[in-house]
Amino acid sequence: MPDLTAAELFRRLDRELWLLTARAAEGRGGLIATFVNQASLVPDLPRVLVGIARQHHTWKLIEGSSAFALHLLSEQNLEWVWRFGLSTGLDHDKFAGLEFTAGPTGSPILDGALGWLDCRVEATLDTGDRTVYLAEVVAAKLRTTEGPLTVKQMLALAPDERRTELKEQIERDCAIDASAIEAWRRARREAFGHPL
Repeated sequence: MPDLTAAELFRRLDRELWLLTARAAEGRGGLIATFVNQASLVPDLPRVLVGIARQHHTWKLIEGSSAFALHLLSEQNLEWVWRFGLSTGLDHDKFAGLEFTAGPTGSPILDGALGWLDCRVEATLDTGDRTVYLAEVVAAKLRTTEGPLTVKQMLALAPDERRTELKEQIERDCAIDASAIEAWRRARREAFGHPL
């Protein structure tokens, strides 16, 4: 078992929060994502990398549509973190009562974020617990130059009840992800006949 030095290093980071939305024949959904990275230095060819855990309803929607939209959140969007981050879209419509439009890819676009990117998947990588999507940005809008909401800011602003819910959700997701990673690693070791 490795020591926890990597976890300590990662705790020093403060990632911005993104709301990822998608739509397919199965419906529409969204989740809060922190695994979002710019994937191109070419201004005329913008791309992103996004990692989405396979147990989420939104993952199925991305798989069905090969598209998604990313919304960069601000403190004014804190309520969206609870709406899209603490429940599953299988139980209810997370968009109920919200105004949105369809982007060029058909993904739901909420206009209240700092800005948004509408993306079409170009390639995927299965990592056991999640799928990493490389996507072309086909449309984008910047509404304001206000700074984005980060994980640490969100935790500082969260009421105690929400912070407890977030901790429980993270613990559940970690257990699911750990099992998926271990199974994926076992399968790869068996396929290649040696430890990776």
